[in-house]
Amino acid sequence: MDDDDAAVWGRVLAGDESALAALFDRHSARLFRHARRLLTAREDAKDAVTIAFFELWRKRDSVRLVEGSPLPWLLNTVSNSARNLERSSRRYRALIARTPARTSGGELRGEDESGVLAALRRLPAREQSVVVLTVLEGYPERAAAETLGIPVGTVKSRLARAKAKLRDEMALIERGLA
Repeated sequence: MDDDDAAVWGRVLAGDESALAALFDRHSARLFRHARRLLTAREDAKDAVTIAFFELWRKRDSVRLVEGSPLPWLLNTVSNSARNLERSSRRYRALIARTPARTSGGELRGEDESGVLAALRRLPAREQSVVVLTVLEGYPERAAAETLGIPVGTVKSRLARAKAKLRDEMALIERGLA
């Protein structure tokens, strides 16, 4: 195993990505088992192994081998990554625990004598967010696009669809009242 690792390591140092893949294939299962002992979440264990191999590639010129193998270095890096992931997860859980729960679920509220808000609530969320930003809050379409991370054309088409749906619903409401 060590002789194989030493030969493969020489290729890694030369920048051969397939050699890194060979090391991954050879050691990832063992590293994953090690990470699973340290972490509660399976996905975090996968992340710890991935981080270790990323760091191995990134720091390949300064990695110290033990008996020709990077495995001890990888085991240590997985341990460090696992600690960091667990610490980050703990901080995240603590932050979530301190965050007040939303009681309204982000729904639109207010006096709704005309039924417009009810009609707006029935729109799909993506169309609703475009209407809220552009019509109710008055942001330009470009700003809404940046906020939502979508193209301006998508904002325009969603807004047109939403207005058509709202227009149809309002026509139904008017007919029902008349």
